[in-house]
Amino acid sequence: MIVRTRFAPSPTGYMHVGGIRTALFAWLVARQNSGSFILRLEDTDKAREIAGSDQHIIDCLNALGIAYDEGPDIGGEFAPYRQSERLSHYQEWAKQLIDSGRAYADPYTPEEVDAFRKEARNKKQPFLYRNHRPENPPVWDGSQPLRFKSDPKNYTWHDEVMGDISTGPEVIDDIILIKSDGYPTYNFAHIVDDAEMNISHIIRGQEFLSSTPNYLNLYEALGIARPLLATVPHILGPDGNKKLGKRDGAKDMLDYVKEGYLPATLLNFIATMGWNDGTEQEVFSVEELIEKFSLNRVQRSGARFDERRLQWLSGAHIRSLDVYSLYDALTNYWPKSSHGAPEAYKRQVASLIQERLKYFTEVPMLTEFFFSEPQDKAVSALLHDPKNKQLKKLTDEAMHAMLTTAKKSLEDSDFSLTDIDTRLNALLTELDTKPGILFSLIRIAISGSPASPALFDTLAVLGKEKTLTRLTQALKILAR
Repeated sequence: MIVRTRFAPSPTGYMHVGGIRTALFAWLVARQNSGSFILRLEDTDKAREIAGSDQHIIDCLNALGIAYDEGPDIGGEFAPYRQSERLSHYQEWAKQLIDSGRAYADPYTPEEVDAFRKEARNKKQPFLYRNHRPENPPVWDGSQPLRFKSDPKNYTWHDEVMGDISTGPEVIDDIILIKSDGYPTYNFAHIVDDAEMNISHIIRGQEFLSSTPNYLNLYEALGIARPLLATVPHILGPDGNKKLGKRDGAKDMLDYVKEGYLPATLLNFIATMGWNDGTEQEVFSVEELIEKFSLNRVQRSGARFDERRLQWLSGAHIRSLDVYSLYDALTNYWPKSSHGAPEAYKRQVASLIQERLKYFTEVPMLTEFFFSEPQDKAVSALLHDPKNKQLKKLTDEAMHAMLTTAKKSLEDSDFSLTDIDTRLNALLTELDTKPGILFSLIRIAISGSPASPALFDTLAVLGKEKTLTRLTQALKILAR
């Protein structure tokens, strides 16, 4: 089999994690089999289309590294790749159905169809348009919807994720093929496009599963061989009770990119929501995902969205970077105060925060004090913070005495990491205190923050001059 997969979104809004997961699975199948991955924009629902969404879809895929081989902006053998530019194709296939007696003009007004629907509801029956199929429909001239003349029957088919599925004739109906505005419905257009573009695998969301029998009926009427079908279950909200939505914190995928999540992290996170390789492995490189992914290991139940897991995976991917790659990745995230700082110094800072970093928009908060002096108000507030159980027991005089002793010891240091470690640990004995007290005092004095990277490393990177200057300023604050 020549593997050709596709991602065919509608440009009706932002790209969420569910849509990207569908694209990712299709991309992984194509790459694993040395096949082709196609982007096609299904833009025939003009009422719901949002301006700019088409470019947004392209930007999301590019930002995540999900590269497509054919698409609306790069062309390909089966161009065009926008359905709105393929209307003549659908007309040709529609004519084939009309000529074979498998399509007809819908003569009813929307109000009449609503009346049929109400009648079924009153009888507590499912609404089926085919129960109202006209005996002598007019010749279709494009001003009315064109409907498929279905052939209700039993179906059994294999879904690459869901397994073997069976349905009865009651789920098959006379679906609309082409609307009165001249645009095809998804139900018709995707079948035509997939056939013309030689798509081998159709991977899509669970919401399309109930429509599959209608698609199978249409494949038969058109004489089209059915591609492999794979249905991906919903992504659920954090509580696991319902489909993930905006109210659950679901964001546009580009927002995660802007927050500084590595593309490899996002692909790892998205791929492993509902899939695993049968081992305990959780952190995958993109190359490992391509090698190990398989549709038959995608779970059939919904996968819970867990942003804490995303942050954990992000930290793992960040820690796997060498310092030069990390420094390059942080280019757009340094605080303004870092402008003009030597590159070697910034690389040292990057290396220091690497262990704690979860995403890159944390960088300014974690590194600001490396490039600018801490504010007196911030230092004073932290030294006198009633929530600090260790320091609130100390008077200003006691804190002043401790910092004075620490400053004197560091004045004689060569500021190597080993010497700083030796001196400050010796002070714990000399001052009869705990690391939580002495080291917290020093950390606040030199950073204006309750937390920082490893203290001894931080002092070594800041250097002797900056460290002593900040300790002196903290002593002045306490003396007031």
